[in-house]
Amino acid sequence: MQEELFIYNTLSRSKEKFTPIHKGMVGLYVCGPTVYSDVHLGNCRTFISFDLIYRYLLHLGFKVRYVRNITDAGHLEGDRDEGDDKFAKKAKLEQLEPMEIVQKYTVGFHDVMREFNALPPSIEPTATGHICEQIEMIKSIIEKGYAYEINGTVYFDVEKYNKEFPYGQLTNRKLEELLEGTRELSGQDEKRGRLDFALWIKAKPETLMKWLSPWGWGFPGWHIECSAMSSKYLGDTFDIHGGGMDLQATHHTNEIAQSQACNHKAPVNYWMHTNMLTVNGVRMSKSAGNGFLPGELFTGSHPLLEKGYQPMAVRFFMMQTHYRSTLDFSNEALQASEKGYARLMNSIKTLENLKTSSSSTSNIKELQKKCYEAMNDDFNAPILVANLFEGARIINSVNDGKETISADDLGLLKKLMHGFIFDVLGLKDENSLASNDKVLEGVMDIILDLRKEAKAKKDFAMSDKLRDELAKNRIMIKDTKEGVNWSIEQ
Repeated sequence: MQEELFIYNTLSRSKEKFTPIHKGMVGLYVCGPTVYSDVHLGNCRTFISFDLIYRYLLHLGFKVRYVRNITDAGHLEGDRDEGDDKFAKKAKLEQLEPMEIVQKYTVGFHDVMREFNALPPSIEPTATGHICEQIEMIKSIIEKGYAYEINGTVYFDVEKYNKEFPYGQLTNRKLEELLEGTRELSGQDEKRGRLDFALWIKAKPETLMKWLSPWGWGFPGWHIECSAMSSKYLGDTFDIHGGGMDLQATHHTNEIAQSQACNHKAPVNYWMHTNMLTVNGVRMSKSAGNGFLPGELFTGSHPLLEKGYQPMAVRFFMMQTHYRSTLDFSNEALQASEKGYARLMNSIKTLENLKTSSSSTSNIKELQKKCYEAMNDDFNAPILVANLFEGARIINSVNDGKETISADDLGLLKKLMHGFIFDVLGLKDENSLASNDKVLEGVMDIILDLRKEAKAKKDFAMSDKLRDELAKNRIMIKDTKEGVNWSIEQ
């Protein structure tokens, strides 16, 4: 499909036609996890949203270099470049080396992403693996007059930068507004300006993670890592930079400042941000007691959950809200998504056995057009899902003999449903049998043969009992003209 793709750009606050810098190629950078604790569901929503975006760009035929970093150093507890390094603090608490903490939670993050069927990025660089690049970028910013060093710590000079470039452009705020919301410097502050932030931080004697730099032993500030790694792998200006909306005001604002000060050009053409999660209308957070981890969601072990939910049902649930809209979790909504997910999976199974006719009663080409229009409108997955449900309706209607479909349209419908459900939405049938697990299939063949024999002997009580007992275990059987179909329901 050749329709134009439009993306909402946070920087311009409008939808813009997507024009990649290099024809047929896309540079995509997403701020990845900070691996000192388990990945929370808010992070998962961001990564799953960008997995959808990545998948659709691939579906359109783009060659995509998808870079998603791992923050494994330089993340302090305070927002004013103060407090302990979170990795070191966690390491001391658990009596481990900091890199053991990093390894533990990086592995955990990858496990969760596999559960959600997210494609791995093209490159997954780490902050600790790119200290040299960060030091070189800091040196360049100092040389160009936008940073200064005091007692081994290097600060970015926001007010000087703002004289040439609008510092608050990403959040549409003037420097004066930002200054009003910042407390005055105390007598102990080294910084020249209230909004100045650290590019390099001097290490304390007890600091565990530190590196030698031109300014002495220290470690990088949080923001510099993304500027250094994105420019290394995607160039000084690239196509799309994404992350959660909580990163706009500080992290991404500072990224723009660092990169523009270093290279004197805008680092990104399209800024994209996902919205936050709420639970029953209340913002998800640990303090509110409603912040649960993916593992708790899968097992149902959190007190707010009535039961556990399959990863694909959760992924499908997330696809039914636009990435820029607030996503509200509730048991009712998750259970509705379970049913919707099962409906799509069952329609795919039914699709394989449809009988064709000489003509079609539904316009499959028009349905295909609507699916692409939805995704080309800033990746509008909820509208895409609505159209896929229409596809499921057509499939069931043809199967029941209420509608007809031609051979050509059946081929198009198969391509449409498989392409968007599996390749773009990234769903998979969690209830399908794995190639190495034919036990259930064999058992079902035996049970269905017994039921067939019972019906032949007019032992309808036994036939109904087999059906009802299977239903109690979520295995639904359906008698059709062609034979008996069975499926595992949510």
